[in-house]
Order: sequence, then C-alpha cells, then structure tokens
Amino acid sequence: MSTVASLSPRFRSKTITAALAFFFGSLGAHRFYLYGLRDVYGWAHLLGTLIGIPGYLLLAATERASTPGWVLVLPGAISLLAAFLAAIVYGLRPDEKWDAQFNAQTGKESDSGWTVIFIVIFSLLIGAFLLMTGLALSFQTYFELQVQAAKTLSQ
Repeated sequence: MSTVASLSPRFRSKTITAALAFFFGSLGAHRFYLYGLRDVYGWAHLLGTLIGIPGYLLLAATERASTPGWVLVLPGAISLLAAFLAAIVYGLRPDEKWDAQFNAQTGKESDSGWTVIFIVIFSLLIGAFLLMTGLALSFQTYFELQVQAAKTLSQ
C-alpha cells in the first residue's frame, strides 16, 4: 500500500507555492516544493543568496565602497527579487491553468482565496520597495564616487 501512495501524484497548492516564494523564495523553497530537490533553479536561488550575504556584509562594513561587495551582492539581489516576482506570477495564475500544469494527475482542483491575493500584494509592495532602494543606493554610491574622483583631480 505504501508503494501505491508513493506512486500517486502529489497535489501542489498555489497558495503554499506563492507563500514559499514570498517568505523563502531566495532559498529556492518554492522551486523545491514544485519540482523537488533536483531542481537546478532552486539550487541557483540558494547559491545566489549564499553568495549575496557576504557581499552585503562587505558593503555594510565598507560603507558601500567595496567593488567585490557589489559583485557578490548582485546574485543575492537577483535571487531575492526573482522570488518576489515568482510569488506574483504564481499567485496571479488562474486556478485552471495551475491545475493543468501541476495537478493534472491528482484529481483535485485548486480553490485559491484571498490569502494568495494578499501574498501577491505584499510581494509587489516589498519587491518594488527593495528594487527602488537598491537602485537608489547604487546610483547614490556611483555619483558619490564620481564627486570624489572630481575633487581628487581638481586638487
């Protein structure tokens, strides 16, 4: 009986997938939930985050003056923003299309409610905030370095 249970396809909830992408997406949790531990993109999320954390710490320690810090933080930022985007995309997919792709063999149907809508809203708000903050800090750092270089040349 346990072999029959292991052979039957597993139901994948759209709400759980969107929540995993929102809360733990930069660790690839939503990809592992949908596709299993062999998913290359799930591991890419995790690797990007693990590379990005030291980059962030390096930037914080050097007041955004470390070039290696900027290089290292980029994969982590991409992973984080891609996770929020995935939460939005998964959350907005109609239940019928979701079931056709992920639950075709289960015999069950998704019934997404307001929870997934709130996840999409918060993903949009937080993701856009982080993107704008990252761009603002990047441009501020660039222009501060340009001003410093101009002052050095003028002396």
